[in-house]
Amino acid sequence: MIFSRKRGINRSMDWLTFSLYLGLVFVGYMMIYAVSFDEVRESGLMRSPAGKQLVWIGISFVVFAVFQVIDWKFWQTFAYPVYGLTLFLLIAVLIFGVTIKGATSWFRFGGFTIQPSEFAKFGAALAMAAYLSTYKVDLRSWTQKGTALAIFLVPAMLILLQPDAGSALVFMSFLMVLYREGLNPSYYWGGSFLAFSLILGLVISPVAMFMGLLLIGLFVLAAQMEKNGFWLLGTGLIGVGTIYLYQTGDYYREILIVLISAYLVLLMVLYRRKARQVMFPVTAAILIGGGVAFAANYAFNKVLQPHQQDRIMVWLQPSKADPQGSYYNIMQSKLAISSGGLTGRGFLKGNMTKLNYVPEQSTDFIFCTIGEEQGFTGVFALVILFLMFLFRILKLAERQRSDFARIYAYGLLGILFIHFFINIGMTMGIMPVIGIPLPFISKGGSSLLGFTIMISVLLRMDKYRFRL
Repeated sequence: MIFSRKRGINRSMDWLTFSLYLGLVFVGYMMIYAVSFDEVRESGLMRSPAGKQLVWIGISFVVFAVFQVIDWKFWQTFAYPVYGLTLFLLIAVLIFGVTIKGATSWFRFGGFTIQPSEFAKFGAALAMAAYLSTYKVDLRSWTQKGTALAIFLVPAMLILLQPDAGSALVFMSFLMVLYREGLNPSYYWGGSFLAFSLILGLVISPVAMFMGLLLIGLFVLAAQMEKNGFWLLGTGLIGVGTIYLYQTGDYYREILIVLISAYLVLLMVLYRRKARQVMFPVTAAILIGGGVAFAANYAFNKVLQPHQQDRIMVWLQPSKADPQGSYYNIMQSKLAISSGGLTGRGFLKGNMTKLNYVPEQSTDFIFCTIGEEQGFTGVFALVILFLMFLFRILKLAERQRSDFARIYAYGLLGILFIHFFINIGMTMGIMPVIGIPLPFISKGGSSLLGFTIMISVLLRMDKYRFRL
């Protein structure tokens, strides 16, 4: 049965989590109202963005209530069909969707737009939970590991075709789920190394990156030698000389010859002493890391569009970014947040908010409004409220008796955390500006409805956790 009427050992809904959800929705609406206050006065509430958001809040509450009477078994039984439906919508939007700000990501119905990528997160969370909760699944198997990765990479790739890199990046949060379910931590160390190499390849010269990896490799190999003090001293002298020559002029060719020669000497000596368990992984790390750095540098200069390059430069090297491009958004965002001081200018009294100094202030940069009008106190309170919400979901996840419910809860937790961390980080310039909303706070009906559905399903599962 889709609708459950059984009682017995049913527990009441987790009201603390529900209250935190309502609190976030309320804060979000008040901030959207503040941003669109001039439009409210000129055109009336229901013709303003605040009025449209109010309609979406009403729809979300109705949907929340409906999902509370759907039998909890429905989601486990129909997880794959729901996932398939969301994939179909992602394909359909590429054909029939409307293009807004360069991305074909929305269906338009009258005066409202729907973004299917927001619901694809829900479908992926259900499918991941259904797959990993199958008793035969073992993440040590390459086939099953690949299937688990495909569950979230397929929708991410479809979203990249829109193109919407920010929404696609959110699907990487499912790596948290795989870690919780036993994926080998070495994959995460390897992924972190590749990410580190990619970022450094954009910040410094790929040749310098390769030389740095060679130096590190030399020290690792030298430490494996007998009487390693001698070898470490020699490697240290090579390192000091390399840094000195690099700072005084363009001696790349000479430095590389010295470093590669020294590295080959150490490899030959170690090979005789049968220390292959160290040689091969260190050499592979140098070659792969250097290759990633060169590839990242080439893609940045030859593949990416100027506005995409500008966004990356704003994040990694703001001093070299275009002050009239993406860096302008970051500067205005920081000014708006800092202008609030300790207690803020007061509700509806934010000058930068009213004068629209910060682009996309009701969506991607809604956090600036909180900083300006409510100050450090308001920002701190919102962060604490959000962290309480995340920790509460973590508690709900760990107390589930069903593998399906636990994995689903972790999927929701990861998605919310990525949104929270990146959105707030990009308003302060510590994360790239990729355009993802702050859940429950930013304006957007699809985002609010999608997260409301996910929360409602989790609370329904938790209510029946003793029977799952």
